[in-house]
Amino acid sequence: MKIKANKRIKWLKLGFFLLIVKPLVLIGLGLNIVNRQKLPTTGPLVIVANHTSHLDTLVLMSLLPLKTLNKVRPIAAADYFMRNPLLRWFSIYCIDIIPFERKAFKDTDQLFSLCHQCLDQGDILILFPEGTRSSTEVRTFKLKRGIHLLMQKHPNIPVIPIILRGLGRALPKGEALFVPFNCDVIIGDPIPFQSDSEIYLTTLEQTYQELLKMAFTQPNA
Repeated sequence: MKIKANKRIKWLKLGFFLLIVKPLVLIGLGLNIVNRQKLPTTGPLVIVANHTSHLDTLVLMSLLPLKTLNKVRPIAAADYFMRNPLLRWFSIYCIDIIPFERKAFKDTDQLFSLCHQCLDQGDILILFPEGTRSSTEVRTFKLKRGIHLLMQKHPNIPVIPIILRGLGRALPKGEALFVPFNCDVIIGDPIPFQSDSEIYLTTLEQTYQELLKMAFTQPNA
């Protein structure tokens, strides 16, 4: 049963991105991709991006080739994406998320156990260090310690920072209507691991601020 379920996820995920997501991203959004050559296409790898829209995950996954797609696992809040049967089915079979219990009281190893397994088998994880979507694209990034806790066991795996600009206007938080909009995807150099979590998160935030300066779109007031 497990093998059959995995095959179902594989083909539904590929079909969803080939027939729906790729055309939506390529036609519906005008993406300005900066430093695309800095994004590896094989794992193990962790992509860390800012988060303003449900489109963020789809755009990030679309940057990778279809042959790699079944190794890409977004980390997503279980309390949101598993809250009803329809959304649960979509999240598992079309996106193949790693459900994250952000309100659970568990030790770190247990909380990140599936993430560790995926990295050990060479997967590409997508993580939003802010932990939730922001309602604006102009702010100081409020990064949580989750990325540092995760990478403590994988200090040599690349962590690639990406800034997304404009997706919060194409599909704002709390809205269901998609509006075509010109958007930026700005890819940075890998963030070196630091044992001190404050230094690590400060380095990541400073990198985000530097990447924002390369954006083509204007800040959203």
